[in-house]
Amino acid sequence: MHTGGEPVRIVTAGYPPIPGSTILEKRRYARDHLDHLRRMLMFEPRGHHEMYGVLPVEPDLPEADLAVLFMHNEGYSTMCGHATIALGRYAVDTGIVAPIVPETLVSLQCPCGLVRVRVAVEETSSGFATGAVSFESVPSFAFALDLQADVPGVGRVPCDIGYGGAFYALVDAGAIGLDLSETPLDRLVDVADRITRHVAATVPLEHPDDADLAFLYGTILTDGGDGSAGRPSRNVCVFAEREVDRSPTGSGVSARIAVQCARGLPTGERRDFESLTGAVFSATPVRRERLGRFEAVRVEVSGRAYYSGRSSFSVEPGDPLGGGFLLL
Repeated sequence: MHTGGEPVRIVTAGYPPIPGSTILEKRRYARDHLDHLRRMLMFEPRGHHEMYGVLPVEPDLPEADLAVLFMHNEGYSTMCGHATIALGRYAVDTGIVAPIVPETLVSLQCPCGLVRVRVAVEETSSGFATGAVSFESVPSFAFALDLQADVPGVGRVPCDIGYGGAFYALVDAGAIGLDLSETPLDRLVDVADRITRHVAATVPLEHPDDADLAFLYGTILTDGGDGSAGRPSRNVCVFAEREVDRSPTGSGVSARIAVQCARGLPTGERRDFESLTGAVFSATPVRRERLGRFEAVRVEVSGRAYYSGRSSFSVEPGDPLGGGFLLL
């Protein structure tokens, strides 16, 4: 599938069992013992540098309809909004969750926690059809506001750090002399990657639930707008190993909303965010709550996902490149 052009490769069969009493234990097991399968599925010749994947696992929360691990070119993320939107449709279309008109609720366990997904469903002459999808984020919060980072090769960078299931450095591209419509993509990627590496090395992160969640996933360069008044705010998310999200980034817009709420955005006010493909996610803070020492907010994110095909992959004995490779 894809959401806003960002791939969602969902594994439906072929993986060995993944042990672990919690989803974070399963994530660690997959990372430590089954990473050759991630590389085989994500890397060339079956994938590419920007590929993204979903690995269903057994949930450990009784209320979860399904649980998943997220995979990309560097490892295993803790949350993925674009994949969550695709998984909502997938769960209903495949019968994991029975369709209910006009809306079906899917409870999805992600490494960052339980995410409630709402899938629009309509009855047709041939059965049911799924459409737009919304999900409510895990508690999202502003970790730091108005940081000044002296980034090698970039200079002084004003930034915020927000959490929306993963941590991101949020940077107004214009404040550092970049234009999301004019600056070449490779320059945007290079600057964002330099910011990520510097902030990750100099700003200790923490998450009240688990230390495994406390890492900087990437940097989001924005156009400086807030997405209000029918003017979507464009952003470019560079995550993992210089991977560029084709979608507006669901966990990223949750982090952006959390930062806006820390600066006074009230609940109930919708904002729109656009990616380089022109895809738009809407995001609305729906309620505030406390998470450890942080004032957090639940964010409803909405978008569309589409099917793009089915594949069956194999590795022929003796293939020297069968385990996967990347040309950067």
